[in-house]
Amino acid sequence: MKRFILEEEKLHPMTAHPTRVCFELRVRPELVDDYVARHTPVHAEMLAEIAAAGRRNYSLFLGEEGRLIGYYETDDDVAAQAYLAASPIAAAWEAEMAPYFVGLAGRPDQAATPLTEVFHLADQLADAGRTLS
Repeated sequence: MKRFILEEEKLHPMTAHPTRVCFELRVRPELVDDYVARHTPVHAEMLAEIAAAGRRNYSLFLGEEGRLIGYYETDDDVAAQAYLAASPIAAAWEAEMAPYFVGLAGRPDQAATPLTEVFHLADQLADAGRTLS
């Protein structure tokens, strides 16, 4: 799995800045339909663990040839990852999901490659507003 940790979002100068995280996986093409079915819906216990870890605004997008892009926001991605790594519910879910992915060693939720964000609309609008005023 490639997970891209994006630049912090500028919400307000006095508030915490959530981290936007984007990641990519490849679902085995012959298992795409089953993978989608497993997420329609995800088990309530796993949904609760994701939320308890501090991840929110979490989405998965499926493209051609099994390309899977995920995105979520969190206030502390390190803490969220640690919470899920220690969770028996998440461990069981990830073990069930592992066979769906191409070229993956270990738990799908634990391999990450950081990526620098190159564009964020809200940041640029805020910067333009400060510059133009």
